[in-house]
Amino acid sequence: MLLHGVASSSMTYENVVPKLSDKHRVIVPDLLGFGHSDAPVGATFSLHEHVEAVRDTITALGLKTPITLAGHSLGALIAIRLAAEYPRLVKHLVVISPPVYLPKEAVIDPLERARVDGYLKLYHFMRENPGFTRAAAVALEALTPTKNYVELDEHNWEAFAKSLEQCVESQTTLTDLAQVRCTIDLVYGTLDPFLSPSGLRAMERMRGVATTRVEGVDHAMRPKMAEVVAHLITEPSPPTEQIRLVRQD
Repeated sequence: MLLHGVASSSMTYENVVPKLSDKHRVIVPDLLGFGHSDAPVGATFSLHEHVEAVRDTITALGLKTPITLAGHSLGALIAIRLAAEYPRLVKHLVVISPPVYLPKEAVIDPLERARVDGYLKLYHFMRENPGFTRAAAVALEALTPTKNYVELDEHNWEAFAKSLEQCVESQTTLTDLAQVRCTIDLVYGTLDPFLSPSGLRAMERMRGVATTRVEGVDHAMRPKMAEVVAHLITEPSPPTEQIRLVRQD
């Protein structure tokens, strides 16, 4: 199962699915409020709601579990929480371009702290200025590798704004990741402007996380990244060493 990011849809994986479908059953849902999925009245688009919607999809489709679960951007945060809460459902977690940010007070380097603060202020500005954000989305769509890769309109604006606030700006991703017990592949592009170096370093040092860096790739799921993601899904990286217990009383 492949989960897309914010302001996007299942089209994110257009270049990934053909590389997997001959050997795997591939499920690519539209997240709650995005693409062709409904936006329930009163939805807050919290991480919990997104996770429960994905879990319900797994159940409704009668998928044989545990599954391989991949998530890009917002989808990565959802996938991590689902794997943490429902460990019996996931055997391999592929985390793609995750926007993970440490609390500002936990970032020692002043430049990195300012960078994290800048990200959060930008996301707040985007939520409060729909006209600017939609115009930026149109410009970004022109630079992406797949038609309709970026979708931001009246239909999914609420899902976009609330998901950004509830899942990305207010996140517990590192705590969630620490509870995951399955094989974890972290993959990201070296030119991705939305990723925080301090967040990535924290993830890379965690138990069970194997990292793949894709040179010359940004945040979009470009053909080069799609090739790497498909390979990792088919051939997971060997699990990293467990933390060595020196003494146990």
